[in-house]
Parts: sequence; C-alpha cells; structure tokens
Amino acid sequence: MIMVIYILIFAMYGAVQPSALSAYSIQGLFNNSLPLMLAAAGATFVILQGGFDLSVAGTISLVNAIVAVLQFDGALGAIGMLAIALTVGILVGAINGFVVAYLKVQAIAATLATMIICQGVALLILRAPGGYVSDFMTYELTGSMSGIPVAIIIATLVALLWFVFRRTNAGRNLLAVGQDAKAAELSGINVARTQFFSFIWAGALYALAAYFLAALTSTGSPSAGEPFLLLTFAAVALGGTAFGGGRGSVTASLLGAATLVLMQKLLFSVGVSSFYTGMIQGMIMVLAVLFSGAVQFVVDRRNII
Repeated sequence: MIMVIYILIFAMYGAVQPSALSAYSIQGLFNNSLPLMLAAAGATFVILQGGFDLSVAGTISLVNAIVAVLQFDGALGAIGMLAIALTVGILVGAINGFVVAYLKVQAIAATLATMIICQGVALLILRAPGGYVSDFMTYELTGSMSGIPVAIIIATLVALLWFVFRRTNAGRNLLAVGQDAKAAELSGINVARTQFFSFIWAGALYALAAYFLAALTSTGSPSAGEPFLLLTFAAVALGGTAFGGGRGSVTASLLGAATLVLMQKLLFSVGVSSFYTGMIQGMIMVLAVLFSGAVQFVVDRRNII
C-alpha cells in the first residue's frame, strides 16, 4: 500500500518538477528523507511490542549536539563520532527500556521524562545552533558509492536488518508481545527483555538519524529533534503499523517517512503554502490509515470465515 502511494506521489512530483528525476535530485531527496526514515524505523521497534517512545526528539537533539561539539576530522574521526553517537543513543534506550520493562513505569510518562532531560542536556552542551561537522562526514555521508547514494545504501541495510530480524526468535517475540503480552509470557517469552531491547534498537536508530542529520546540515542544534516528534509517528502510521502493537513493519515505516518528505516537496513545488502543508499531509495520512485498517478488517473476516 505505502509503496503504491510513494510511486504515485513520485510520478506527480516528476511531472511537476522534471529535474526531480535527475540523479542529483534523487540523491538530495534521499539525503533529506533519511533522518526521518531512521527515526521512524526506531520508533517502530517500540510500537510493535505495544509501547510508545516520545524520547525520539530528545535523543536526536542530544546526539546531534554532541556530534557538533566533538570536533574530529577524517575517516577515523567520523567512525569515532559514530561510535560515540551510537553509545549515547543506546544508553538512552537502555534507560527507557529499564524504566519501562523492569520498573513498570508507563512508557509515555517514562519517555516524556527522558525527552525533557535529553533536551536539557543538549542545551547545556550546545547553547545555540552551531558547532562543527567535518567535511569528511558532510561529503562522504551525503554523497554516493559506486553511483548509489549513501542514504539509499543505509536505508536498504536497515530494511535488510529488519528482514533478517523479523525471522529470528527475537523478532517473533517482539510481535507476540505486541499482540498479547500476557499470552506471550505464558508461552515462555521473556516479555521484559523483549521490551527492553526494543528501546535499545530505537535508541541506536535515533542516534543514526542524529548523526546523519549533522552530516546533512553541517552543523548541530540543541533543538534538532523537535520536528521529528510528530513526523516520526506520522510516518509509522502512514506505513500501516498498528499503534496497539503486534502488527507492522520497519520497512513500511521507512517508506512512510520517505513518502512524507516527498509529499512536502511535491506540495512546495506546486506552490502550496506551508500553512496548508501539514493539514494536507495529515489528511492523506488519515486516509492511508483508514484504508489499511479496512484491508486488515477484510483479511481478518476472511480468516474467521
């Protein structure tokens, strides 16, 4: 479903803006899409097990600020920054996972607190937009390898990771917990551990989003993650993932995020005011979710019959 929507919007975008079909424009499109795609992929892991993670905005802001302040150059510097970014993201995810899975605090309350704390720390690290991002990160991460944009390679790797993970015991457990946590526990699944590691995956992907965002903008900002809060969940919904847990796909969320960004570009190209952009995006998202729900209802009815 989401793939069809993306193709249709891309066809309209190409008709309105012929230059959009050039290799350079496609590379730029995916560069702009990747941070939201990674954030949506991370949130999907938590939502699939029946949770909710508001810390996406705070984690991205914190990691983005750290990357901009720690000034490392060259390939080794970029690798070092990636390691630091992932460590911070995983640490935030581990805190969320421990508080939610083992201390049994409501996910919304716990991750809201984490988001506020992370945003506060980001402001302490970087008072205003600025900092330094090495030319190596900027040009290599937003460039291409063998003619293929790095952003497409990264998104494809995440999709492949999900393809493999979905077929492991951990992946099946994730969906089982989301469908019915009590039944999953009775069947021998360690529910707390499954919930804990879903937040770990989320934190790592949020960190990757912040890392790539720093490379894309060549700077950092203590509020870099704020625009991602609502857009992340919009992308997940557009991808068809059930917010009650147990049904959905990281790959679909990646496409949902890419579709939202493409939609913004299409609306801008036809001269739609930014005042109406959010409203139109919301309407399309609601229609997509309703259609997805209707399809699932029909499938469930057929299975019952």
